[in-house]
Amino acid sequence: MINSGLFKINGHTYKAPSNLAPVISTLVDSGRNTNGTVVGQKVGRDIYKLNNLQWNMLSVAEWRDILAEFGDFYVEISFFAPDTASWKTLKMYPGDRTCEYPKGEMWYNDDGSPKVWFNCKANIIDIGEM
Repeated sequence: MINSGLFKINGHTYKAPSNLAPVISTLVDSGRNTNGTVVGQKVGRDIYKLNNLQWNMLSVAEWRDILAEFGDFYVEISFFAPDTASWKTLKMYPGDRTCEYPKGEMWYNDDGSPKVWFNCKANIIDIGEM
């Protein structure tokens, strides 16, 4: 499990994720010349994707609160970046968010609602603002 505090949404710290895999992408404007050689240059700065962000189990309230952070679409994400070994806070947006219903009666309230969600997942993508 990742230590608490290595990932924040809009300044709020949540339960440490079970998995978080940062992806760093370099945007390139490129093409091939008449010799077939790639000619290109980097565009802007590197872009980050917080891929495979996952909590193995969250309470219904914890997952609801995390999902609510994405209500305005753009979010401020703070994370420890592997390429700079420093904190980055970037404007990002959410990709797909998924979770799984629990299996087994012990995970449900008397009214049939789940007490927890399993395998709560999200991908969060950098919008590229400088």
